[in-house]
Amino acid sequence: MKRKCLHASPCPIARALDCIGDWWTLLILRDAAKGIGRFNAIQKNLKIPRNILTTRLRMLVQRGILSIAPASDGSAYREYVLTDRGRDLVPVLLALGQWGERHATPMEADEDEEAELLAY
Repeated sequence: MKRKCLHASPCPIARALDCIGDWWTLLILRDAAKGIGRFNAIQKNLKIPRNILTTRLRMLVQRGILSIAPASDGSAYREYVLTDRGRDLVPVLLALGQWGERHATPMEADEDEEAELLAY
């Protein structure tokens, strides 16, 4: 099913979701907020397929939520960092985490379910 574009919606929640996209994007933003900004580090931490990570990072940069900067350790690497727009999402991530602590208890997933989730 093709995703519906909501950028012109009168609802600010719908417009915000149009910018954010999906759960991979929120997890990428969580990692960026924690200071995990290198592509390989994000990929390893999330166990996200490289093609999906590439697409999500490109979208977040295009929308001004992340920017690409020289690595903070002075190496030749580059990393993804939150912009002001991205930092404004941190309270949303914290609220979502608090809700999850209260209302979304962890469930054991078998290996097939986990593989299916990561294939998304």
